[in-house]
Amino acid sequence: MACCLDERQMGLRPARSCRGALALALVSMALALPGAAFAHDEPAATAASAPATEQAQPMQAVQVSPSVWYVQGLSALGSSANRNFISNAGFVVTQTGVVVIDALGSPALAEQLLGEIRKHTPLPVTHVILTHYHADHVYGLQTFQRAGANIMAHQAGREYLNSETARLRLQASRTDLAPWIDASTHLVEADEWIDGPRDIDIGGTRLLLRPVGPAHTPEDLAIYLPQEKILFAGDLVFRQRIPFVGQANSGQWIKSLDVLLGFDTVAVVPGHGAVSREPRKDMELTRNYLAYLRQTMGKAARDMTPFDDAYLATDWSAYENLPLFGPANRMNAYNTYLLMEHEDPQ
Repeated sequence: MACCLDERQMGLRPARSCRGALALALVSMALALPGAAFAHDEPAATAASAPATEQAQPMQAVQVSPSVWYVQGLSALGSSANRNFISNAGFVVTQTGVVVIDALGSPALAEQLLGEIRKHTPLPVTHVILTHYHADHVYGLQTFQRAGANIMAHQAGREYLNSETARLRLQASRTDLAPWIDASTHLVEADEWIDGPRDIDIGGTRLLLRPVGPAHTPEDLAIYLPQEKILFAGDLVFRQRIPFVGQANSGQWIKSLDVLLGFDTVAVVPGHGAVSREPRKDMELTRNYLAYLRQTMGKAARDMTPFDDAYLATDWSAYENLPLFGPANRMNAYNTYLLMEHEDPQ
């Protein structure tokens, strides 16, 4: 399967010809990692490779503010053992219905989320708003579609939704994430595609939808509740763990985080990790990590330093103890190295 993927689908970019051998070697290394061929998504791990610490955890909705709750996924690679419960989702209870933010990584998880919602309100889920179209956030959409929810997302998500990358990712997930992802699992289009900032009122609750991509993905969407000063940041914020950079435009990602830092927030629900009650500190962790990748790998690319040498010479001590440093950091560094080759020096 991996041989069907080109470098664009892997989140890799062609290196200069003088580094062709290095590029090919690292591509081979990437393909050897479980799920790494789909670097545009967070990789999946096979059930056999999932350590005991990554087994399934119970889902429990945690209250963030008077009308907002969220459920937190495990800081791990998706696997059969943990049911692909590796991302967060939230919900907002309004006077007339419930707005769900992201749909989790399988139909079964989405059913569980509906069960958590019913513990707090009998009102129906009327809307689902997606922060972006990555597998661990959207494979549960069909459950909410059946429940009659109106699905909203940024129109840039259409490109990924209809791509060969998405098709192959789903194909692989039916094996790697079985039985939670199977032949009945399918990708779901939004009912309403938005193409710019949108303010909506649902049951007396005002939600500000703000496109902040291309960053982690082209279709990144932040959702802000001004009444309660709660921000859903999607995968622009990975709290207390290493993000997966994949095909991301890290320079634009940093600019997007600067936009998020401009919101008046008391709490941020990230795409991964616990809710943040120190929004600036936690958003700056992701921002500073991306800036460090660009600084170190950018210098190496400009100096024509071979990637292996540059990686070994880089001081990773500020980040190496964070969850998922091992699976993610080297790939993040390499993708940034290739990206910086083609950016104008700052």
